[in-house]
Amino acid sequence: MSVAEPLGGEPDDGLPPYPGLALADVRIVRTPQDAARALEALSQADVIGFDTESKPTFMKGEVSTGPHLVQLATDEHAYLFQIGAKAGIATEAPHLLDVLKPVLESDAILKVGFGLGDDLKRLRAKLGIETRNVLDLATALRRRGERNTLGAKTAVARFFGQHLQKSRRITTTNWAMPQLSEKQVLYAADDAHVSLRLYRHWRAHPPVEDKTPLPPRKAS
Repeated sequence: MSVAEPLGGEPDDGLPPYPGLALADVRIVRTPQDAARALEALSQADVIGFDTESKPTFMKGEVSTGPHLVQLATDEHAYLFQIGAKAGIATEAPHLLDVLKPVLESDAILKVGFGLGDDLKRLRAKLGIETRNVLDLATALRRRGERNTLGAKTAVARFFGQHLQKSRRITTTNWAMPQLSEKQVLYAADDAHVSLRLYRHWRAHPPVEDKTPLPPRKAS
């Protein structure tokens, strides 16, 4: 997620915490059997939440090898795809690409998320995936007259009246690690799933002030 907004540790806005997904609702796709189940669930969805995570770069001139993790979410579950630091997924784990490519390139499935510009570029460069039918909520959820992009944390506060915790300690962890921590898993899963929840809420409760048609579902 690449929308810039303040990141913090403990809630400081007086809002109740956003509950997020339980660990039991997160699926880490590792085996061909995992991939088959993920493809079946994702292919049946009309809309999915979408995000990626990349290992941060700290050295001047260092080029990112990300994304290292791709997150896709249905209403019930989040699916995490660890695609690693090298572009060898086609030979080392082709079953992951067999899910990601048809789902992300599908014109029938709307992909929603925040600040997706870099995510799309990196997926194209690393995996050759041309993601289609994308809606960036960072601009779609702005109120009339707002010019700044909206981040998930602000959107959760505005639409749900809750505090979405965005810990910089988790954001800047190594997403290329073969074994992610429980905190990393939940953070990544929520990034994708909360986008879908916000989209559903927005479509079900369009702002009264917003008289413009909803954006067409087309490739970005």
